[in-house]
Amino acid sequence: MALKSGVSRSYRHLVESGALPMARLNNYFNLEEITTARKISAAVINISGRQRMLSQRTAFFCMRLVCSENAAEREKLRGNLLEAIELMEKSHGDLINTGSSISLVSRPSFTIEAMYFEAPLYLDKQVRGYIDRIKAFVQVPDAELKLGNPHLLYIVEAAGGELLEAFDAVVSQYQQESEIEQFEIDLKQVELYQESCAATAKAEAQAAELDSAVCELKQTQAQLLHREKMSSLGALMASIVHEINNPVSFIYGNLSHAEIYIQDLLHLLRLYQEYCPNPCPEIKAQIEDMDLDFLVEDLPKVMSSMQMGSNRIREIVKSMGSFSRTDNSNMTLCDLHDSIDSTVLILRNRLNSQIDRPDIQVVKNYGKLPAVECYAGQLNQVFMNLLTNAIDALDEAAKNQPDAVLKISISTELAGLNSVRVRIADTGAGMTAQIKEQMFEQFFTTKEIGKGTGLGLSIVYKILVENHRGTLRCESEPSKGTEFIIELPVQQT
Repeated sequence: MALKSGVSRSYRHLVESGALPMARLNNYFNLEEITTARKISAAVINISGRQRMLSQRTAFFCMRLVCSENAAEREKLRGNLLEAIELMEKSHGDLINTGSSISLVSRPSFTIEAMYFEAPLYLDKQVRGYIDRIKAFVQVPDAELKLGNPHLLYIVEAAGGELLEAFDAVVSQYQQESEIEQFEIDLKQVELYQESCAATAKAEAQAAELDSAVCELKQTQAQLLHREKMSSLGALMASIVHEINNPVSFIYGNLSHAEIYIQDLLHLLRLYQEYCPNPCPEIKAQIEDMDLDFLVEDLPKVMSSMQMGSNRIREIVKSMGSFSRTDNSNMTLCDLHDSIDSTVLILRNRLNSQIDRPDIQVVKNYGKLPAVECYAGQLNQVFMNLLTNAIDALDEAAKNQPDAVLKISISTELAGLNSVRVRIADTGAGMTAQIKEQMFEQFFTTKEIGKGTGLGLSIVYKILVENHRGTLRCESEPSKGTEFIIELPVQQT
């Protein structure tokens, strides 16, 4: 079905404007067709969600397969991978070919088909490529099961990157289409009710109540969808952190010992060279073949590089563990600087230079802040959404102005005796006054289809204002960038 404009108009507006009395059921809607379309959307959403889950599950199994040292466990994991990828391939085939096994009576909308077969997502190609990589990885011999395996690198990157984003975009599109279909059904119910009640005052009041209930339901549905997405992301990150933390800690803990042993061996080698300066011809030949002088000079550098790399991995693992906190049942004391730093570290790949733009510079100006009582996982989500929006704005600015300054400024300060302030500013293109008025509305977005759902800022506003009794302001003008200003109480009463 094609997306229709005007979805955000409320029932009250339609009643007051007189549009409903002029509408006729046979002229505008076919209730049976709409109901059938909703059944299609429900079935396809279920299949798309299953594919998304299977992509995460297979990536997790692949990581476990690489880290496992037990032959029986590896064989079991290979079997699990084959079962999961077979189910994913069958579900995808039924969806693409309108298979009868999932009760589809017609094809999905043109928009959905474009997301599967056309730019920029090419989801069908991504899924088939991902399935082929899993099949190839299952056949990899045990001796080649390493973290650097190219199949594994592709699988992990796809499951947490483009493939995950593509599935999210498709599910979001299905959700929007389903809401449009539901809106059409609800609209017709209001029209029939008004006709039966002869447009009495009582009917108008009940229509207003229905409008409020539907809006609240949409808000709840949108929040649950977004919360499930963040929960799945957090669970995946927590699983990856758990799987790699032990081997990384083992490497990190043994590097210092290895460096001491190597220094001892090099010292012993120097003593041999000092007191036995004339070795036999075989030893001389070996020294020349291995370029001993270079080895002695380069080996400490290699150890130093390995130490730096292990430190870097530990930082990433720590940041992923911090960001993946999903327990929002109780408030805890949180260091906002740690939350911001972990989010920036997770987004580092997006901050690095791309094909069409240079690095995005992040400038931090932290003040001295006390620990803030909050839901830590929710604040991580707030910083993630705001920083992601800033990066998207700078990506767009770089396309329109290649020599533009790409910078994100993050500053913190005390805002009073019991409040703190966080400012996140970018040097993007800025916003018009009209966009600023609508920016916190659900499903409002200026991004292309598949790149934005219109939920991010509305979720941010709810978390800060409703859940934490804080405030969120935005200052922006065209060509002057955008700045979000957050104020939070230190203690919740």
